[in-house]
Amino acid sequence: MAPPTDRDILPNTIKPLNYDLSLFNLEFGGEWSYDGLVKIDSKVKQSTKEVVINTKELEITGAEVLGKDGGSSIASMADVSYDKANERATIKFSGDIPAGDAVVAIKYKGVMNNAMAGFYRSKYKPATTPSSGTPTDGEFHYMFSTQFEACDARRAFPCFDEPNLKASFEFEIEIPEDLVAISNMPEKGVTKGSKDGLKKVAFEKTPAMSTYLAAWAIGDFEYVEDSTARKYNGKNIPVRVYTTRGLKEQGRFALEHAHKTLDYFSDVFGVEYPLPKSDLLAVHEFAMGAMENWGLVTYRTTAVLFDEEKSDARFKNRVAYVVAHELAHQWFGNLVTMDWWNELWLNEGFATWVGWLAVDHLHPEWKVWSQFVAEAVQTALELDSLRASHPIEVPVRNALEVDQIFDHISYLKGSSVIRMLSNHLGQEVFLKGVGDYLKIHAYGNARTNDLWAALSAASGQDVQAFMDPWIRKIGFPVVTVAEEPGQIGIRQSRFLTTGDVKSEEDETTWWIPVGLKTGTPAKVVHSALTQKEDTVRDVDDDFYKINADQSGFYRTNYPPQRLVKLGEAQDRLSEEDKIGLMGDATALAIAGNATTAALLSLLEGFQKEKSYLVWSQIASSLSKVRAVFATNKEISAGLKKFALKLFSPAAEAIGWEFPEDEEWLTGQSRKLLLGYAAGAGHDGIIAEGRKKFSAWKSGDEKAIHQNLRSVVFNLAVANGGQEEYDSIKREFRKLTAVDGKEICIQALGRSKNPDLAWDLLEFVTSEEVPPQDAHGGIVAVSSNNETRPVAWEFTKKSWDRVDKRLGISGIVIDRWLKMGLPKYSDTAVRDDIANFFKDKDTGRYSRSLVIASDTITANAAYKERDAARLLEWLKAHGYA
Repeated sequence: MAPPTDRDILPNTIKPLNYDLSLFNLEFGGEWSYDGLVKIDSKVKQSTKEVVINTKELEITGAEVLGKDGGSSIASMADVSYDKANERATIKFSGDIPAGDAVVAIKYKGVMNNAMAGFYRSKYKPATTPSSGTPTDGEFHYMFSTQFEACDARRAFPCFDEPNLKASFEFEIEIPEDLVAISNMPEKGVTKGSKDGLKKVAFEKTPAMSTYLAAWAIGDFEYVEDSTARKYNGKNIPVRVYTTRGLKEQGRFALEHAHKTLDYFSDVFGVEYPLPKSDLLAVHEFAMGAMENWGLVTYRTTAVLFDEEKSDARFKNRVAYVVAHELAHQWFGNLVTMDWWNELWLNEGFATWVGWLAVDHLHPEWKVWSQFVAEAVQTALELDSLRASHPIEVPVRNALEVDQIFDHISYLKGSSVIRMLSNHLGQEVFLKGVGDYLKIHAYGNARTNDLWAALSAASGQDVQAFMDPWIRKIGFPVVTVAEEPGQIGIRQSRFLTTGDVKSEEDETTWWIPVGLKTGTPAKVVHSALTQKEDTVRDVDDDFYKINADQSGFYRTNYPPQRLVKLGEAQDRLSEEDKIGLMGDATALAIAGNATTAALLSLLEGFQKEKSYLVWSQIASSLSKVRAVFATNKEISAGLKKFALKLFSPAAEAIGWEFPEDEEWLTGQSRKLLLGYAAGAGHDGIIAEGRKKFSAWKSGDEKAIHQNLRSVVFNLAVANGGQEEYDSIKREFRKLTAVDGKEICIQALGRSKNPDLAWDLLEFVTSEEVPPQDAHGGIVAVSSNNETRPVAWEFTKKSWDRVDKRLGISGIVIDRWLKMGLPKYSDTAVRDDIANFFKDKDTGRYSRSLVIASDTITANAAYKERDAARLLEWLKAHGYA
């Protein structure tokens, strides 16, 4: 079969079957180099004199081709050349490699880099005295781990680095005797090393898998352990959380969730977890949130560690979810892998949805589907309403372009449409189809249509027909409602946040689940809009809402008087309904389909709301409006007054005390309400917070409840000066609870002093702050209405520093720009950004720059269009 022409791939002359990889002569310090030998059992399709293989920053020092048994030499290396742009090496041999089975043995030199990709080193300050063999350069010590997705296995060893070239792996590494090595599979054996003080650690052979899922780590590790409750092949599977010495107890919360989640997925998929162990590793420097390497999942520290005594309870939710997401990949992504990177969403969209499904199973009291609507669905709708968006399934010709589609479209839009489909088919039917898909394609690769085929067979519906536009077309619809007695007209059209859709951009007709909630008591009537316009009959004029529980991925534009009525019918709305209404009203105001006055009128009606997740959406909607109008002093003051009046009663009622055994959601409400009221200028809350901060600063560690550190730190810095700022900076430096560092960076960004904002940005781009945490600084400064201009000025003036420190990882620098730049709402800033980057190499973050430009354009148009009407409303209602 001829290779596909829609992708730039290696010649298909050789297919790998097994990698036998050995690493030795690891140099800790200096060049940080190592030697490697990889023997690749291969199927040679046709006689050839050369092997083209992926490499990056490796030096191939020798190669030979051995017979099937790995014994006799058939040919040796005559020459090697490197194509750096395409990350390939061509090894020419002295003789022909005949068709059939052969072993390609390659000797090479590599580097344990500090770029958070390939086989790399992470520096950290130890929590306790490390073992004597731990590499160090004084204050910092080092651990070593791998990050291969998407295209970085080639940085660690020469390989056929494409997702559908699956092979098994055997791995061995020589390390100092007092360090620990872990890999995808259990340890096979330990033998004496080549010199005193060294040992060789070998691991069992893996099943067939993609190169990007191979993994290993070495360091001064310890672990906490448990095992699955259910048996697999007659045995309970050991589950461990590994950390550097002194942190293992912070892994217990993740551990408890990990073994339960493995059992849950084995049950709901009807496919047992296929490996003999499951390890989770906390990595000190990590660009992503986590990585699903089969049997050895690696995590950013804040995504896997939780200190019961010191950590903020909000991190429980994060850890439980990230653990579930990565373990979902052990099936969906690892056991069955997408055929090529254009179908990345198959891995990520599904793992996101089913990750929340597992958290909901373990914590129904957290109401995570309301959280999903408030966070995932709204975030995805926001990005997908830009011209700069892309379809869920996006063409990828060259795999080196793929990093930029690890974004909210692949993860959050992907998971949102999966949720929509699951709700339509019924969760039981949906999961049966998924289980069938996993069984059919186990240990192989699959495409989107393979999933649709399995779901169609399970449901008896033509899933591909109605899901294709959602996956392969850009954007999503807004459904506009027109009212008539006893019925409504509904019309779908493409939604853009800039409000200027051209006819050629509005050619898609989506299958839209209408989900009409109507009547007393309210019931849901299911139907679908499958054309541009339709009429829905038997509608109760007193109450109706479409997109019940916000299960469809679209916006709804109601007549203004209906929005008011819906705000008055809160007892008939679910939390998801309320969140969706506010999210839609905000987006429609920005796009010009509705007004900010209509949004504020809607929000006003929710002053007595009890749900944390609804309050979270209120805060999000209001913050967006306040950010856009921040430079208009009169409107800004009016919106602040509006926020103070809206939040104060609930904040005062909930108070500062955390009762024993309080529900997790109530604790989150307290933090949100007190924090937002303080930000809106509530004198009493600010005074109480400053009092607590003062006591804490004087040495009373218990003066601030662990769940209120962010609230108190934020308001202390926002309403203080140099002294408060310096106190939090000192706290950042001495903390061992990993989430606390994130809280400190965000608090430092609340200062209203431009000089302190500049200092923060210099601090987060210094060697002292891990690169993955640096973007938190720019987001904090960019989100601060007082200091926003500083973020862009610093980025411009200190670009060499930013690029050097954060540019070691394309993912981190992309996040710095993606999360900071779209906060602006002035076309002059937009144009300045475009001008600044026009002579830069923006390949790693070009998509984010277009997203920023589109967002700023929409914000600026919104500000200009709605300012006069908004000010009029604020004055009429006594806020200005």
